[in-house]
Amino acid sequence: MSDRPVSEQAVSVAGLTQYIQSLLELDPQLRQIWVVGEVSSANNHRSGLFFTLQDPEGTASIRCVVWNSHRNRLVQVPLKGEQVMVLGSVGLYPKRGEYQLKVWQVFPGGEGLQALRYRQLRSRLEAEGLFDPLRKRPLPAHPQTLAVVTSPQAAAWGDLQASLSDRYPGLQVLLSPATVQGERAPEEIVRAIARVEADGRAEVLIVTRGGGASEDLACFNDERVVRAIAACSIPTISGIGHQRDETLSDEVADACAHTPTAIAKLAVPEWRQLYKEHRDRLGRLSETARRQLDREGDRLDRARSRLQRLPLDRQLHLQQRDLARQQQRLLAATRRQLDRREQHCASLRDRLASLDPHRVLQRGYALVRTPGGAIVRSPADLCPGEEVVVEFDRGRMTVKIMDLLDE
Repeated sequence: MSDRPVSEQAVSVAGLTQYIQSLLELDPQLRQIWVVGEVSSANNHRSGLFFTLQDPEGTASIRCVVWNSHRNRLVQVPLKGEQVMVLGSVGLYPKRGEYQLKVWQVFPGGEGLQALRYRQLRSRLEAEGLFDPLRKRPLPAHPQTLAVVTSPQAAAWGDLQASLSDRYPGLQVLLSPATVQGERAPEEIVRAIARVEADGRAEVLIVTRGGGASEDLACFNDERVVRAIAACSIPTISGIGHQRDETLSDEVADACAHTPTAIAKLAVPEWRQLYKEHRDRLGRLSETARRQLDREGDRLDRARSRLQRLPLDRQLHLQQRDLARQQQRLLAATRRQLDRREQHCASLRDRLASLDPHRVLQRGYALVRTPGGAIVRSPADLCPGEEVVVEFDRGRMTVKIMDLLDE
């Protein structure tokens, strides 16, 4: 080991970068190499075409660039989801300390495995109706509590909080943390959604993360995440990546936006607009009340003016005529009430008469009583030799019981 101090042995970042760059660029195998992979993302830039090649299983990726000086010589322009074979050299981008493949030529290699899997999954979910616009639910107009599924370290979380607070101060925002890229992300996102459901306070669920390469957003195309969003009972907003990014989570959510400001605009109204609308309603209500008050005041003035123009005897005559009409209505109502009461009394008299026992005797029946006056209701109440009184409509007689006959 050297006896020099550590500070003297240390190299600068630029020195280390130049050393690694020289190793890569001077390696004869890396100066001209063929690479096969699937295009996971592609973006045009004024200086060239930037794209990412990914292993079919998604276990490795490399950034690639085709400078404008070589674009017109390409056999095929790399497009997202295609399998391609490229020829180029490995170099290093010093500003980011990243190695990249400087591509000279691109040849077609068919549809990529990742793109094929994505297309098959999307077709299956679409056939199940998960992307049907009719199943999308409306968002509540004035939610008081929102839940956000994202990484607490993500810039999107801070930006979204600021946008929500600016639009709707006092809103309660719950964070259900999850990793939003990598192999563990799908399982964590599903658990985070389940936590929000179990909590039960949120009226809107936001699933979000910032932009990135297509491979970084792959977890939002995972079937587990898509089905968790579809099964969620809370209206959901998906905010994944930038405008150019499109994931299956965006398609299955009830609403979709790609910036914190746009997400906040979907989720909550702006308090300034609400205050303006409230002031406008108060103004309209006040104006309507004032116009109604003016109309009623005009009617009162006109009635007062008419009364003032009428002579006093004319006013008395009108009041007397009105009193006479009311007296007639009162007498008629009293007469009708009296008639109804008389009819009711007559009905009661008829019913009472029908219950009179003498009416029964007049039809030929007789009433049997004991000498004490009790009514005999059954032969079992009598004994042979006993005397009873038989009462008719006109008169009565005493009878001695000789014998009791069986029924």
